[in-house]
Amino acid sequence: MKDKFFNYIHQLQDTITSKLEAIDGKAKFQEDIWKRPEGGGGRTRVIENGNVFEKGGVNISGVHGKLPESMQKYFGVEDADFFACGLSLVLHPKNPMVPTVHANWRYFEMYPSTSLRPGEPRPIVDQWFGGGQDLTPYYLIDEDAKHFHNICKTACDKYNSEFYPKYKARCDEYFYNSHRKEARGLGGLFFDYCKKTDDMSMQNWYDFVTEVGDSFLEAYVPIVEKRKDLPYTQEQRNWQEIRRGRYVEFNLVHDKGTLFGLKTNGRIESILMSLPPHVQWVYNHHPKKGSEEERLIEILQNPIDWV
Repeated sequence: MKDKFFNYIHQLQDTITSKLEAIDGKAKFQEDIWKRPEGGGGRTRVIENGNVFEKGGVNISGVHGKLPESMQKYFGVEDADFFACGLSLVLHPKNPMVPTVHANWRYFEMYPSTSLRPGEPRPIVDQWFGGGQDLTPYYLIDEDAKHFHNICKTACDKYNSEFYPKYKARCDEYFYNSHRKEARGLGGLFFDYCKKTDDMSMQNWYDFVTEVGDSFLEAYVPIVEKRKDLPYTQEQRNWQEIRRGRYVEFNLVHDKGTLFGLKTNGRIESILMSLPPHVQWVYNHHPKKGSEEERLIEILQNPIDWV
């Protein structure tokens, strides 16, 4: 399963980066191949200063080795080894009318730290899939939110009609800046610890996660193409940068993926590629009453159903 999924994310990275370069029309992804001293490595691709994308990354990694003590405590295990692989992407467009987007699809295995005879297969004591995708607009265009969520729902419904409402609710709960009492964005899907059950085999979970991964471009690209050439003012650009500050706060304060990367000695440049290049923190900032900016905040404080 790990080899199968690792091959899938390699192919998906190629598909996504090729499409995004075509949309941007100017910037190309810079690729870095890196290795982790404790085991494994990854392929980081970053785009900067384009016509459409101010900064973005589409990264894959596959790391393995001894599970750090801090993560052993987190998972409630002792002296375990692990393998983890996944694709993680964040795109920060230049135009404030185009939403930022984030997505991640990952697979994890855990093994006992015992010596094996040569050629003896390592027993898997736990395995699961996780992932999701979410939209973070700076100006709320209802049509875009509905489109994104409809694509998410369509992918989920192919496997279980209960998946979309459950994983949409988890997304709203997870991508939440509790210190601000507001969501990071308009949500989407968030699922984790997707393990074998009577209803879902690991192959079923693989099929589901790859269905969601394959739906990403359909969910995001039409929004980009509709909004990338819209006019905007410097005031709207300032608002975008203020909201980006909230994005940074979530990633550095609450995000489990960032924590896992740092705890497992991941590559810092890859872990922090999600941070936007231009950000503002304005003291005690509040949008004008009745403005589009205020409308966005109201929705972020009270998430709604989009489908």
